[in-house]
Amino acid sequence: MTDLIDALNAPVAPAGTGYVTKGMSVSRVDGRDKVTGAAQYAAEHFPADLAYGVVVNSSFAKGRIVGFDLEQALAVPGVIEIITHQNRPKMRAFDLSYKDMTAPSGSPFRPLYDENVRYSGQPIALVVAETFEAARYASSLVRAECAVEPHDTNLMNNLHRGYKPSRLKAGYSPPPAERGHADAAYEAAPVKIAATYYNAVEHHNPLEPFASTVIRDADGHLTIYDKTQSSQNSRWYVSHVFGLSKKKVTVRNPYVGGAFGSGLRPQYQLPLAVMAALKLKRSVRVVLTRQQMFTFGHRPETVQHLKLAAERDGTLRAIVHEAIAETSRIEDYVEVVVNWSGQLYTCDNVRLGYRLVDLDQYTPIDMRAPGAAHGVHALEVAMDELAYALNMDPLALRLKNYAERDPMKDLPYSTKELRACYEQAAARFGWSRRPMAPRSMQEGTELVGWGMATGQWDAMQMFARASAVLHADGRLVVSSAATDIGTGTYTVMSMIAAAAMGLELEKVTFQLGDSTLPVAPIEGGSSHVTTVGSAVEGACEKLQKRLYKMAKSLPGKPFAQYRFRDVEFVQGHMRLRQNPSASVELPALLAAAGETRVEEKYLLLPNVLKQKKYVRATHSAVFAEVKVDETFGTVRVTRVVSAIAAGRIMSLKTAHSQVTGAVVWGISEALHEATWADHKLGRFMNHNLSEYHVAVNADIHDIDVIFVDEDDRIVSRLGAKGVGEIGIVGVSAAICNAIYHATGKRVRSTPMTPDRVMAD
Repeated sequence: MTDLIDALNAPVAPAGTGYVTKGMSVSRVDGRDKVTGAAQYAAEHFPADLAYGVVVNSSFAKGRIVGFDLEQALAVPGVIEIITHQNRPKMRAFDLSYKDMTAPSGSPFRPLYDENVRYSGQPIALVVAETFEAARYASSLVRAECAVEPHDTNLMNNLHRGYKPSRLKAGYSPPPAERGHADAAYEAAPVKIAATYYNAVEHHNPLEPFASTVIRDADGHLTIYDKTQSSQNSRWYVSHVFGLSKKKVTVRNPYVGGAFGSGLRPQYQLPLAVMAALKLKRSVRVVLTRQQMFTFGHRPETVQHLKLAAERDGTLRAIVHEAIAETSRIEDYVEVVVNWSGQLYTCDNVRLGYRLVDLDQYTPIDMRAPGAAHGVHALEVAMDELAYALNMDPLALRLKNYAERDPMKDLPYSTKELRACYEQAAARFGWSRRPMAPRSMQEGTELVGWGMATGQWDAMQMFARASAVLHADGRLVVSSAATDIGTGTYTVMSMIAAAAMGLELEKVTFQLGDSTLPVAPIEGGSSHVTTVGSAVEGACEKLQKRLYKMAKSLPGKPFAQYRFRDVEFVQGHMRLRQNPSASVELPALLAAAGETRVEEKYLLLPNVLKQKKYVRATHSAVFAEVKVDETFGTVRVTRVVSAIAAGRIMSLKTAHSQVTGAVVWGISEALHEATWADHKLGRFMNHNLSEYHVAVNADIHDIDVIFVDEDDRIVSRLGAKGVGEIGIVGVSAAICNAIYHATGKRVRSTPMTPDRVMAD
């Protein structure tokens, strides 16, 4: 799929030693467990008293449950209980105590809270049985008497009633105030374009379905294995919802089979499993089916209106970007959709707007690069349209309006190597050979097109704690309640610790996925390396200083006259930088001090006063080649070159994998993914993997990833920024622009399916 140029040219740990430095290409430390089946996921724990819960979902979008007929279901052999709103354990009623750490403003959804049905697919009962098969069969026999009310799930019919969100979600930045006079500048400009862009609903569909196994001990303590992006968020949620002491709840998520934002919030299988465990006083597991994975959250359906105006030389004179997205009736889910248009290019006249429409659907949730995946797509397609209106090369137009500072905030970037991204990706792709005219390249029956786009995502850092313990045998154990959703957290944290302490990678263990470990943020927003990684390095630095002080007391005092800056930790030793022969093995150092273990802890707090003086972001340049068969409307993405500026890369192999996977998803977003609703029923219809199309192996060809040199000490002490999100931003726009170059047809909706490509 890719030539792995960067990975193959990277330094590799010397064979047989295992010593690493940051940025090496290292295989995943958890890889063996995953491929051999030793890694246990949320639904793979089997206590002796385990019962199985199966969820019953509503078949209508709005109304009330009048009553239940449970006689047939309860008669199924092995059925223990059927839990509904009428007999569930007590739940707290206050919104504040019920909210999870990423909840948007409003009233969070409560499964089985009352008789009201707010969306199609809402859980209305939980059947618990001795076997999964019995629970599943009995769930099909549950009958509910319903009072159905009129519903409305159609965004396109309700664009006129969009409203500005009045309350904010954590991490959300509303569009800034207008800069200049955008509408007047638009009207006065000699060259302008205006267009509407549509993005369909998408669902996450990670490989591992959502599951919670609640193991109840004899003393009532709950150990919960949950599919989540934060064990501590799930613990906080459970303890507050059910009024339990946090000492009575431990949540673990050592392995997570993908999430991409769907695990930022606890999903409804978690409270349902806890309800059953509390009510029955035994262990319970609830696993959602693939179809039930479509009954909570999604990337919101979004409509965007964009107007761009420029002088004939390409100088931007006006940007107007307005978006309308859906939310639920109970919460205002918000994303940063339009703000990117005020950041990416220099322009004196910018007006941005963002509105919501509440519908009878579940609240949308974050999906990889939330807001940017749609907002930057629209902007970058509009920039391509403007380039053609100007008869100007699309890359030249972007360089003409390159922003050295953030135009809206008038702040410098902490680092910005976007220009280098353009240069390196264009050279690798061969952009200079691109003819300007559409329909000018063809191979056999296929038209060939080349397109490009820019990407941007925030570079974030939160707070975290980490501990580092050096044992007498030279083993280092580093811990934080972080999460690895397949991104490589185990590996990169182990590498950071091993490099800091000068140890073999095999001697370092990184512990994560347990709510009792030192506090860590939710794994999201591409912030885990900058946050947890910095905490890990901080803990190791404190450990180094502790060992240095111990070394000053060694017999003969060989280090007594030297300062900490004079020593280094290399190949299992502490030694003098200027005299490497003066060294001591770390186990010998502990033995001399009479210690069996040495531990240090570190609290990472972002330097907010310093960071707020800069705009912190990652950047990318994406170039794509497509081949289009107009007869069938089929599009093949045959080449993608993605150049990423994301600070220092801590683990090249996992970072490369992250960006490659993001490009695959970008192709899927561009050509395949959409969840379609029947608004008469108010429900999603293609709620399965046979009808919800995703990219498969045959859809993926050459993907070339470049990491541009960058070192950002404003974002993190490591110089890193994070790569999880930036890899997807701009991919769908580059493909859209390539389709236009191939066919001369502009497709302004995603996914760009064959019918849309063939349309006149």
